[in-house]
Amino acid sequence: MRSIQFAFVGLFLLGATNLSAEDWQQFRGPTGQGISECQNVPTKWSPSENVVWTFNDPGKGWSSPVIQNDRVYMTTAVPLGEEKVSSESKDSRKVEIPYSLKAICLNAKTGDLLWSTQVGEVPAEASSHPKNSHASGTPIVTEDRLYVHFGIYGTAALDLDGNLIWQRAIKFKPVHGCGGSPIVYKDVLIFNCDGGDHAFVMALDKATGEDRWKTDRSVDAKLKFSFSTPLVINTDQGDTLVSPASDAVYGYDPNTGKEKWHVRYPKKWSIVPRPVYAGGLVLICTGYVGKAELLAIRPGGSGDVTDTHVAWRDEKFVPFNPSPLVVNNMIFTVSDDGIACCRQLSDGEIIWKKRLGGNYSASPFLSEGKIYFLSEDGVCTIIQAADEFEEVATNEIEERTLASIVPLNDGLLLRTASTLYRID
Repeated sequence: MRSIQFAFVGLFLLGATNLSAEDWQQFRGPTGQGISECQNVPTKWSPSENVVWTFNDPGKGWSSPVIQNDRVYMTTAVPLGEEKVSSESKDSRKVEIPYSLKAICLNAKTGDLLWSTQVGEVPAEASSHPKNSHASGTPIVTEDRLYVHFGIYGTAALDLDGNLIWQRAIKFKPVHGCGGSPIVYKDVLIFNCDGGDHAFVMALDKATGEDRWKTDRSVDAKLKFSFSTPLVINTDQGDTLVSPASDAVYGYDPNTGKEKWHVRYPKKWSIVPRPVYAGGLVLICTGYVGKAELLAIRPGGSGDVTDTHVAWRDEKFVPFNPSPLVVNNMIFTVSDDGIACCRQLSDGEIIWKKRLGGNYSASPFLSEGKIYFLSEDGVCTIIQAADEFEEVATNEIEERTLASIVPLNDGLLLRTASTLYRID
């Protein structure tokens, strides 16, 4: 039986109200879960077909662009000199020049550069993972502010003309570079800080940048570093900040930072995917070593709820990097090695699986009943969000792509290693 209608899951989420359909103001869109209300999103393109404009990125970054009121905002790391890269290990590399960290604003209709503001600088010989960048955190745009987050190298608020309002540096020791995006909740900016030496989550006053609260992770993971983006959900127990980290996922009071509960998944670190909340279940993809697991958790309880609140778990075809997507009580994922999978939300039972080919890091999105999966080689496979696999189209941009696509009414934004494309 094929699913025709798709469910809008944003009724359970906070912090993204009064948005017009074409606005995509944070990582994974208005709900933070990859659900788009845009219409006529393209299903056919190539480097020479349906491209309205291109913007040549002066630097490097795997953050997604965001859009509001016909303005596109993005972050990038611009090398200050000739780039020289030396291997540090198989999982990291060192650069021998500094980088200028910039926030950029473009005209969404023409691709023209409106302004560029330096926010921070990465020192020479900083390390990062080959699949990471110094500008991996997706910014947030609100009615009057742009918030950017570069990990230890700078967190800042700008007005929409590019003027710095406040700027902060948060200290911890990153491993493989910095990652993870911030979120806005009421009057605070919240982000994870899971470094190799210290792991915590914190909130800044979004008007001033001053500390509002800071909470250490209560589970002492041996390898503390992770890169996930938190999600605020609303349940009958009130608002909860769901924040994945190494060895455990936590539920916090987003107003105070007080821990409500946690679920352990020992010896899993480098957590990347953003949580999803649907049907009363929080979905968490755990990280590296062995196979990643997909956990379905009933939010609630107090303290360690691992033995009481995990509804089900599975380790087949679970991604390390791309976030899940839920449509009509079905979970859609693509593993890093290119296996798309559809599961039942209620029990995790696999409905279908299909090898797409290629490797995947970008998170998928849903528009008008169709799911867009983007590979690291620039191949986008579009399928119906249904309980049978049905391919709609395959398109190739022929460049390296790790950033997630941003849908627009009648268009989309696709970021590659060197270029931002507007496709209509």
